[in-house]
Amino acid sequence: MKNTLFICLFAMFALSGCVDDEEEFVTGGNISPELTPENKENAVLNTAVFDQLNLDYPGLEKVKQYHEAGEDYLAASALLEYYRMRANAENPALSLVNITLNKGNASNNFNDGDQNIADFALEYRFFVKGFYEGSDKKPYSLGKAGSIDWNKNASVGEEYLKQLHRHQWFIPQAKVYRVSGDEKYIKSWIEVYSDWITQNPQPAEGPNTTSWWQLQVATRLIDQVQLLEYFKHSDNFTPEWLTTFLTSFAEQADFLVKYPYAESGNILVTQGQALIAAGVLMPELKNAQNWLDKGCSIANAEVKNQFMADGWHKEMSLHYHISAVADFYETIRLIQANKLTSKLDPEFNEYLRSAAEVLIHFTYPNYFEKGSDYIVPGFNDSWKSNWSRSTISKNFIKYTELFPDSEEFKYMATAVNGGNAQGKTPGNDIKVFGDAGYYVMRNGWEPSSTVMIFSNNKSNDISIDLERWSHNQPDNGTFELYINKRNFFPDSGVYSYEYNTNTDSGKARLWFRNSENHNTLTLGKVTEGNRYASDFKYAAGKLLKSPDMLIYEVAEKTGYSNGGYFGKAFKKYWGVSPEEYKSYFVLVDEGIGEATGDLHLNFNLCENKDNVVLDAEQKGAHTSFADNNNIVIRTFAEDNNSITCQEKEGRFSFSSSANDGYKERIAYSIDMNKADNKTARFATVILPIEKYTEEKEISVTFGECTNNSISVNVTVAGETKTLSYTL
Repeated sequence: MKNTLFICLFAMFALSGCVDDEEEFVTGGNISPELTPENKENAVLNTAVFDQLNLDYPGLEKVKQYHEAGEDYLAASALLEYYRMRANAENPALSLVNITLNKGNASNNFNDGDQNIADFALEYRFFVKGFYEGSDKKPYSLGKAGSIDWNKNASVGEEYLKQLHRHQWFIPQAKVYRVSGDEKYIKSWIEVYSDWITQNPQPAEGPNTTSWWQLQVATRLIDQVQLLEYFKHSDNFTPEWLTTFLTSFAEQADFLVKYPYAESGNILVTQGQALIAAGVLMPELKNAQNWLDKGCSIANAEVKNQFMADGWHKEMSLHYHISAVADFYETIRLIQANKLTSKLDPEFNEYLRSAAEVLIHFTYPNYFEKGSDYIVPGFNDSWKSNWSRSTISKNFIKYTELFPDSEEFKYMATAVNGGNAQGKTPGNDIKVFGDAGYYVMRNGWEPSSTVMIFSNNKSNDISIDLERWSHNQPDNGTFELYINKRNFFPDSGVYSYEYNTNTDSGKARLWFRNSENHNTLTLGKVTEGNRYASDFKYAAGKLLKSPDMLIYEVAEKTGYSNGGYFGKAFKKYWGVSPEEYKSYFVLVDEGIGEATGDLHLNFNLCENKDNVVLDAEQKGAHTSFADNNNIVIRTFAEDNNSITCQEKEGRFSFSSSANDGYKERIAYSIDMNKADNKTARFATVILPIEKYTEEKEISVTFGECTNNSISVNVTVAGETKTLSYTL
């Protein structure tokens, strides 16, 4: 129908008679003067765009013709038409069909939903995730029409300013525009972005820490290739605006080529992703091939460099780990969709396999049950607000796409929310991430299962020196314990990314990073000045003792060819199944060396403060939840009279924004004075119970101990076990 209409119109125009020479030139000799785009002075354009274009690119013939004739406005009009009609690049991350608007979170008054974000932007309240003004949680205002102040809310903190320049409200505006067709949203985008371009020129000295930091630039580019597609058919998307948009786009892409991020962290991954997107999706621009080559060079190098041999991302934060894998995934999709696979290392996907598998083992079993919360641990700079069940499941779907041969990925992608599980359940054996220093112990994958994860991140390898990575926290020895849908020891969290220690949020960031606010051993009183990684010494992550055999292997070694029969015989003798036999946890902490002072063994319990009871006299605590899912904690020393128990401030943060606040929780320390070079030893028993009873006997006595070995006798409910290890 479209082609037929064009032919008919062409025939009519051909019969309309001759035109004069001026009209002949303007229309190319075969287009009606009435359909010729409005011509304006070249001065209304950003003519620098023509220096950024490859005018010999297929499809730009008319653009080149007009430009060489000095008719730049008509050239820009032809360029706009080209972009509206082009089909030379595919962005698999973008779909303009059946757009679904995000409704947002009720805890934020739905102000983080797409519609509200778009409407707030009309009032110059620009959305920045996690930062809100007032109790009604509106985005901060940046002024009014004609006077946008991009530094108005600098007092909110440096992290706010960084994220402000990522323009997080533009994509929601574009989606709302696409759904509603209301031109006010594109008018707002053009006005605000034009103002930003004017007020935020590229710094002559290179990257700054806010508007032209590499992560901000990269994020903007990734969004801009989508924004062009959302808005380009609008009457308000004029040739004038197109030239401004493209010139700014090219400038920012060139900037990323010139200034690669110095550290091999998550920012460099995003930088590579942005350059690939720019090169693939904007091939008409003169430097597109250079962007693509540089982006692929970064991606090919960093897919090998970003992850340690055990699969863990070098920043040792699950948040940044998942994000890095996701960025590489998007790069793969884009490259494949545009038939450019030769640009990536042939083993590119496989380099990601072990990294993707990390998420399997760091997912708590409540992931499989609807309505549950806190489904991944919050070690280092990670936070539960970002990792909902739907977000995690979407990542497993991506991993299934990357690795269709993996039965475990298939299971994790399909069994969520009690779905129709396919594939194979992952194993229950202890997972040792020796390079990162993470250790995962679990007894199953049902929501009622038990999982304990230890964090003891390594620092003895310069390539993963913790002092080089800002997203790691000084908390070696900390742990989380998940039992039957409850995390009894959630990590304290992040709270804020504010690094200015002169601000309230900056001081609070120090508090949440503080070693003593994690479940670990500390020496002395932590002061305001020594809470960052560079001021701490780290223990190297090492698993001291690891059972190498699974239950069925134990059965075989003891002469039972039938593992099920072994289980029945075990239960008859011990009264519990093999899985239930390890019914409590014993944690041994030692302070070895010549350092002296006050030792503090710190415990920070679950967020439900009213359900945690401090048992100071018994050197521990217990929980009192009505659902019969509780724990008792007791700590012992070689001389129990040498230790005391003291309650202290406890906090728990859900996000990386001080604006979201935190909850109070019960926290305490077991204290001992270390007066000489004699080793100080603690043994802590964590006993899962249904209901707390003071009659429950728990005791620990120390046997023969050296600086290389330890032996403890643990008695629980009248049964004594001797536990030991040797380094």
